[in-house]
Amino acid sequence: ERAFLMKIFVCSSKHFYHQLPPVIAELEQYGHHITPPNSYDNPFKEEEMKVRGKEEHRAWKAAMIRLQEEKIRANDALLVMNFEKNGMQNYIGGATFLEIFKAFELGRKIFLYNPIPNCLFSDELHAMDPCVIHGDLQKIR
Repeated sequence: ERAFLMKIFVCSSKHFYHQLPPVIAELEQYGHHITPPNSYDNPFKEEEMKVRGKEEHRAWKAAMIRLQEEKIRANDALLVMNFEKNGMQNYIGGATFLEIFKAFELGRKIFLYNPIPNCLFSDELHAMDPCVIHGDLQKIR
């Protein structure tokens, strides 16, 4: 069995999932083991759950939040793929912010693909001191 350099949980807004395959492939080429984001195989599952009703959506979202802790515990690092969304540069949404916080809480390395966005929780993101790689996946060590 080959030794992996690092086990990395990749996370992002579901709106960026289509941009992840080449990133995941490159990281695997470098020898990392990758855990894809929640619902990676069905990015808009959440919209389906919303249609089913408030309670089903709430229960599904709670399960996703619990699942992210397991994934973060099982990995050495978190890589946040933060791109422009609806005019906001380097967007990080609520669920991704929770993943970053959990990684911080558990002492995992945190990498941001692009700089910290100017948003409601910019101060908290700065406090968690992520390593911004400016799109250079070779900086992940």
